[in-house]
This record gives sequence, C-alpha cells and structure tokens, in this order.
Amino acid sequence: MKVKSQSDVYMRIIVLLTLIGLTHLLQSSNGQNLYFPPVSSSSTWDTISPSSLGWCTNKIDTLYDYLQQQDTKGFIVLKDGKIVLEKYFGTFTKDSLWYWASAGKTITAFLVGKAQEENYLSITDTSSKFLGLGWTNCTRSQEDKIKISHQLTMTSGLDDGVPDNHCTIDTCLNYLADAGTRWAYHNAPYTLLEKVLTTATGTPINTYTQTKLKSKTGMTGSWAFVDYDNVFISKVRSMARFGLLIQNNCIWDTDTLLYDTAYIRLMTNTSQALNLSYGYLWWLNGKTTYMLPTTQIIFPGSYAPAAPNDMIAGLGKNGQIVSVSKSLGLVVIRMGNQASSGEVPTQLCNRIWEKLNAVMCSVPSATPTILNKEIISIFPNPANTELNIDLPLGGNFEIEIINSVGQIILKVQNKIKIDISELNKGLYFISVKQGDRDYTQKLIKQ
Repeated sequence: MKVKSQSDVYMRIIVLLTLIGLTHLLQSSNGQNLYFPPVSSSSTWDTISPSSLGWCTNKIDTLYDYLQQQDTKGFIVLKDGKIVLEKYFGTFTKDSLWYWASAGKTITAFLVGKAQEENYLSITDTSSKFLGLGWTNCTRSQEDKIKISHQLTMTSGLDDGVPDNHCTIDTCLNYLADAGTRWAYHNAPYTLLEKVLTTATGTPINTYTQTKLKSKTGMTGSWAFVDYDNVFISKVRSMARFGLLIQNNCIWDTDTLLYDTAYIRLMTNTSQALNLSYGYLWWLNGKTTYMLPTTQIIFPGSYAPAAPNDMIAGLGKNGQIVSVSKSLGLVVIRMGNQASSGEVPTQLCNRIWEKLNAVMCSVPSATPTILNKEIISIFPNPANTELNIDLPLGGNFEIEIINSVGQIILKVQNKIKIDISELNKGLYFISVKQGDRDYTQKLIKQ
C-alpha cells in the first residue's frame, strides 16, 4: 500500500476545510452572521440593544404608542436573529397565543415546497389528483386546468365574488376564468391546499407541520379550523422564529429544512405575470405594481413604500404581520387586532415601517426617497383638459399617467402643463419621478 506523504495529508485537510467553509457560505442568506435561538428553549433568546446599533431610542415610545393605538398584542423586531425590540400590550405576554390569520398562508407555502421535495406531489399536478374529481362546480375540462401552482399563486380562475369566498364546498367554487389567466385573492382554493397536503403525504397537517417545521425550529402552535378556514395559532416568538427561517432561505442555523432553492426563489419572488407583488402566498414589496383583495385594479408602485424594496411579508386579517428584509437583516412581527385593516393589512404594514424607520435613524434607506405632497402639487384634480405640475425643488423630472389596469398611457418629461383632453373619463394614477425619488397619487379625469 502506498503511504501518503505529509503534504498529501495536509492538502486533503485544506480541501476538506475549504468545502466546509463553502458549505457554510452557501447556507448563509446574505453574508450575515445570523443568530438562532436554541430549539430546545422557548425562553432563551439573545438580545441586542437599539443604542448599540446607533438607533434613535427616543423614537421607540412613539412607535409603541402607535402600536398601542392600533390594538397591538405583541411586537418583535429581530436584527440578524437577535431581539432588538419586543413589546407586549395590556394583559398579553410572550406566552399568550394568537392567530396568524392569512399570514399563516406562508407556512402552507413552505409545507407544499417540502412535500414536493419529498416527492409526495408536484405543484404542476392537477388539484383534482388530491382533491378528487368534482371538487369544484366547474366542468371537467375547466377543473382539469387548475393545478396546485394556481392555488399557491391565487390564480385558480374560480369566482372570488361568491357570497362567501372562504367556502370550500363544491357549489361555492364556480368557474370565472381559465386557471392562470386571472389573479384574485380567494381563500377557499388556498384552504384546500391543506387537503392536498394531507392526501399527498398521508399525514395530518399538524403532524406534518410538527415534523418538518416546528421540531426543527423550536416553533410552537397548531392548526385549528375556524368555520371553513384552517388557522395557525401560536405565540408571537414562534412567528419570529419562522421569519428568521425564511430570512436564511429555509435554513435553521446549520440545518437545511428545504433544499429546493428554485422553489424558495419562486415562493419569495414574482410567481406569475398578473400580480407582480405576489409569490407563493407571500406578499412582495418593491415591485412596479400590485393588486389587492376584492378588486381587479392594478395599482402602481409598492404596497408598502416605507419598507425596503426587498421586504416580503405574510399578511393576515386584523393586522397579523410577519415581515422580512434580508438587506437590513430584519424580521418584524406584529400580532393583534385592527378592525379596519381588512383581509390584507398593507397600510398597517407600511405605517409600522414608517415608524420603525424613524427608530432606525442611522440605517441608510433601502428604498428611494419619496416625494410628498408638501413639496409637490398636482392640480386641478379632478381635471378636464389640462393638468398642472408644481415642483418647487426644480430639476429634471418625468411624469407618467397610468390607467386602472396598470398600463402607462402617457409619459412626458419636464412639462409643468400636460394636455389630458384625449383621455377617457375615469380613474388614473399620476406618477412623478425625479432622480431616485417618486410620488404617486390618484387622478380623476372628468
């Protein structure tokens, strides 16, 4: 047997250490040294002080006052995995339980990806493969076009305008358009992903969640049916653990929970061409347009302009929010009530980021500076034949007028008077861009 030289042994060690190092780098989401709280302890979690980050601590009370006004129960901000802000309101504590509402859709997205990775299903499979023929009130050919991917992307084509769009009974699931041709925030097709998962894996949803997610991350909580909806209920810190997992590309410390990077990329990026701000059950910030529940209007800009462009969020009724920004190394969690927030609390999410930006006074903005109504004037509005732009700061600027379906129908540069006489009557959006700043408002053409 040939005896290896000492230099050969050293070379093998160097190669081995290099591979270990590369593996570690591949597991890191963005080069940050992330902290992960121990899986075995729900109470142990390292903290970092806002002052050590150079944040404006005198702004924290303003943030907390706003959260209290909005009937918040619990609030957490993680910086690189460590708790930098944590606040509970009223009798609510870190051990209290609360519902995720539609923010829990993000867990389902993860579980579907895991089931696909384990070859239980493919998201290109027809939904009827697991839900059975006749799970909708559609014709056979219409139903056969609906795939798991359409349930993940809210593009099933089923009518969301039924009296109860949470209803999962076949008579509530009516054809409106071919699958993949229409985006609409429809809860029932999403909810039926739970049956897809349990049929495909042969495992109850709580058991599958425990095995593939909770036991790996230290999360607690469980799924429970509320009317037609299957809702996840947990402590606030469990939502923070999930956000941290997503921040690190589904890797918990050194434990990879989901290896399918292609699925993760589609889950957290634009998944279809209809609503650019929607992935696989995740809301995406920083896109050029977005859509909202109950309407087919395509709005220009980001749904949360105060948040970083790379921010993704799980958003649920009454203000349940799990928000992640890899560029800033932040996970922002909010649980509580807010009766005015609707199915998807985009405005609340944006306002929280506005207040948080004031706290993070030393952090460079990850989004363009926004022109505001104090330094720009667009008049008259409503308008008939001519529109005037007053931009006191001067300099070059660009104007876009966008219709209600997101199409740019007029673009001009450096004009303070714009002829709109040829526009049809109705609702438009006018966007003013100057350098890296922008401003958008509604415009009514009479």
